[in-house]
Amino acid sequence: MTQENTPSLWSDKIPRKVGASHKYDYGHVVIYGAPELTGATRLAAEGCARTGAGLVTVLAPPGVGEIYRETLRPHILVRDDLDWDDERVTVKLYGSGGVSKTPDYSSILPTVLDADALNDLPGTLGGHFVLTPHEGEFARVFPDLKGSREERAVAAARKSGAVIVLKGEQTVIAAPDGRVVINTHASPYLASAGTGDVLAGMIAGFIGQGMEPFDAACAAVWIHGECGVRIGSGLVASDLPGAIPSVLQDLLV
Repeated sequence: MTQENTPSLWSDKIPRKVGASHKYDYGHVVIYGAPELTGATRLAAEGCARTGAGLVTVLAPPGVGEIYRETLRPHILVRDDLDWDDERVTVKLYGSGGVSKTPDYSSILPTVLDADALNDLPGTLGGHFVLTPHEGEFARVFPDLKGSREERAVAAARKSGAVIVLKGEQTVIAAPDGRVVINTHASPYLASAGTGDVLAGMIAGFIGQGMEPFDAACAAVWIHGECGVRIGSGLVASDLPGAIPSVLQDLLV
């Protein structure tokens, strides 16, 4: 059964911070930095941090580490080692702005694949993967799927075994078990470069804090839309992360 995306579906699952806790209680997100379009990675990282993720680390490819250090806010860590890993990492994000490392498709760690990381996917992934294509990317990744946006998203989720976030004016979130949600709560001002990178980071941030991937995707898409509604005319992608805290505050009261 298709449902409309509203906070009633997931607001009680948004992580709440409590006393006597520390940053690793709220996840450690690793983002593989783009080799050239570094702005996209920076947008994703800040969107991720603003969801409440305890720690966000960008892994920089050779030659661009200093760009990330000079332009990212100080609460985002930067490491010059694409092979760096840690047992406390709770989710990984690939693709925002470009691919610097081939995703580990065999990993059991929750993983978000965005933009160029959607290319050359294996046959089956798993429900701990989230794919975030827009219409053009979807057509390239799943060229054989036909029908309405909802039908195609559902079919893609079943085929890939992953959660699908088919972005657009009405974003479709589909799970491989058949759950499907349509998000109509958004703003036309989100049709601007980089807003999808922020969304990918938000999804990763919620997953990193322990939300189930489908719920995390639904929450991030709605909150992303609400940020767009609140900002309105003149919105650019870098405005979105700063609007996330006030939306979360209203949801968590």
